[in-house]
Amino acid sequence: MTTVLAIEDDPAILRGLADNLRFEGYEVITAADGETGYRLQAERKPDLILLDLMLPRMSGLEFCRKLRGERIQTPVLMLTARSEEADRVLGLDLGADDYMAKPFSVRELMARVRALLRRSQPAPAGTPVLPDDLRFGCAEIDFRSYEACRNGEPVDMTRKEFAILRYLASRANQVVTRDDLLNNVWGYEQYPSSRTVDNHVAGLRAKLERDAAQPEHIRTVHGVGYKFVP
Repeated sequence: MTTVLAIEDDPAILRGLADNLRFEGYEVITAADGETGYRLQAERKPDLILLDLMLPRMSGLEFCRKLRGERIQTPVLMLTARSEEADRVLGLDLGADDYMAKPFSVRELMARVRALLRRSQPAPAGTPVLPDDLRFGCAEIDFRSYEACRNGEPVDMTRKEFAILRYLASRANQVVTRDDLLNNVWGYEQYPSSRTVDNHVAGLRAKLERDAAQPEHIRTVHGVGYKFVP
């Protein structure tokens, strides 16, 4: 049975999360503070973690930092208040895979849970293999350690940028649509705007291409999407 660890300090929200997850058929572990949650993830090794951002004894940000620092890749869906945008962005950069702002729709939450779990499963036979490392132009990327260099100098990239580049590289010389990127990198069927993809790709070009205005490797296919050319 798929196991979900829910970490939330509001008893009513935690109870609601647990009840709905169990209704969907998941085994549920709960914790009301970050330290207890971190101990439980080490002991029970859940398939997914629902993580409140503002927690006693260890914040959600510290939880993500510590989890990814130990190279633990369990999917994390972060729960935040709408006023915590800066911390939400930081949480994604520290390794959270997705977020939802409170109050949230239970139906959408369960869709996000299913999508993250689906992404974490082994790929079906015939699916293009995601590369562990990549070299092109003046760039070197290690997807296992989330490290990137350009001309031998470290480059600061977000996890989403790593994920987009890895997905494009797994389909080298093939056209990848924006919808394909949204579904497979963001992991759910709807996102506010495909412009989000364009912004992330622009960031990748600025960081890795010799000339971001005339990219050699991360190319636009107008009206369709993008293509990675090694």
